[in-house]
Amino acid sequence: MILLRTLNILKLSGGVDTRLKVKDKTKFIIYLVIFLCLALGIGYGIYYLTDIVFNGSFLDWIAEHYFYVEEQFDHAANKAAHYYQPNWRKIKGLILTLFFVLLVVFVVSVYLISHFYARNQVKKTISKTSRMLLTYMHHDIDANDVFPPSYVEVASQIVQIKSTMQRHEQAMRDETARRNDLITYLAHDLKTPLTSVISYLDLLEEAFDMPEAQRKKYIHITLEKALRLEKLINEFFEITRYNLQQIVLEKETIDLSFMLMQLTDEFYPLLTNHGNTAELQTEEGLTVYGDSMKLARVFNNILKNAISYSYPNTPIKVYAGRREKDIFICFINQGKTIPAEKLNAIFEKFFRMDEARSTNTGGAGLGLAIAREIVTLHGGTIGASSENEMTTFSVTLPLY
Repeated sequence: MILLRTLNILKLSGGVDTRLKVKDKTKFIIYLVIFLCLALGIGYGIYYLTDIVFNGSFLDWIAEHYFYVEEQFDHAANKAAHYYQPNWRKIKGLILTLFFVLLVVFVVSVYLISHFYARNQVKKTISKTSRMLLTYMHHDIDANDVFPPSYVEVASQIVQIKSTMQRHEQAMRDETARRNDLITYLAHDLKTPLTSVISYLDLLEEAFDMPEAQRKKYIHITLEKALRLEKLINEFFEITRYNLQQIVLEKETIDLSFMLMQLTDEFYPLLTNHGNTAELQTEEGLTVYGDSMKLARVFNNILKNAISYSYPNTPIKVYAGRREKDIFICFINQGKTIPAEKLNAIFEKFFRMDEARSTNTGGAGLGLAIAREIVTLHGGTIGASSENEMTTFSVTLPLY
């Protein structure tokens, strides 16, 4: 098996390449010999036509135009005789003209032969490369077993392309698996609050003499279950909207300081319910050029995430300021340290920190993924770090 594999590798690499080069050189020499034979044949054909077929009329034409004719009386033969003296000026012009014509014909012929030969070689090379690419891309095989040494640059590039495609395919499979798992969990979770709502409403409808305190208790439980049901349904809609939407920016000059102040005010009830406070520190008159609705969604998602995963009765700090080339916004909360492997995946679609699907934390796993897309479209960056039970989300936006 090792011997057969070695022979196959040699056949696919150097052996085939060397034989192809020898074969190509042989073909070129054959074409050149054929061309020379054709040139000699054409020359002889011209001679045959002018001297034999036309019975010397061409030579008479040459004599008439390129020789001086003198008529003298030959006393020995007792008759008139014609003597020809070459007109060297015209003969030189004729020879020079013929030389240039033949030179042009030769150059054009060599060019045409080289052109068609090169084009044929290019076609063969493209065809050969295409076959090797298809073999490598559609089979789990090492690049060295497919590409000969002369294709080392092509092999290097295609290995990178294949590796990138495989990573993207794996990411898509992971995303699809997370989405399918999420939908399965949601479908299962919908049954519990719905069953509870129906059960409590039936009980309230049938028990007319139920004590008022107990009735209020059951109504409160029913409301909680209905709100949980609404949240799950909203997650379904969020997944659908994300799959269908295309984010388009409508940019304008935004008062970022006012936007963050308004955001923290709007989150006051949620912060209070969770026992948190928001501490905002921002430069006055801080502006940014962007889509106000989309950026508000970014900060909304980050702050909501910070509240969900922060310890109760701890502050959530928001900082914003201007640097030399960009504007930075930071959200810092105190909570469980996020493991490094989860920190790298936190901005992926359908990723959830709480695998147990707690009622109070997590959603469809789209908030931070959408935030990353919006920030990227603005030409900025978004990232997260977590250590010593302190988690920081950082957003940068260009000044202009």
